[in-house]
Amino acid sequence: MLFLGASLAISIGLQMVLPFPYGLGAALAIFIVFPLFLRKRYMSRMRGYGGDSGTGGGFFGMGSQGGSGGVRYVCLVCNNKHKGGTCPRCGSKMQRADF
Repeated sequence: MLFLGASLAISIGLQMVLPFPYGLGAALAIFIVFPLFLRKRYMSRMRGYGGDSGTGGGFFGMGSQGGSGGVRYVCLVCNNKHKGGTCPRCGSKMQRADF
């Protein structure tokens, strides 16, 4: 709420100083760019949105954790961890995803 109030005060000040079309454009740019900048700063602080860690974010959090490189599956019949569609040990297609 503090940042919203600050951006509102800055945009009103710009509208009073700049002529009509330029002041309105600057105010809209502040309301669009300022939240995007804050989001990028906070997400890079949490290392979830293209920060220095290189993991990348995505929709489901931190991306690939632990260096596994992707989704691994666990067979529900023999409890074997593997990558792919069928279990290499027993040939079953019943599996669950293990992140």
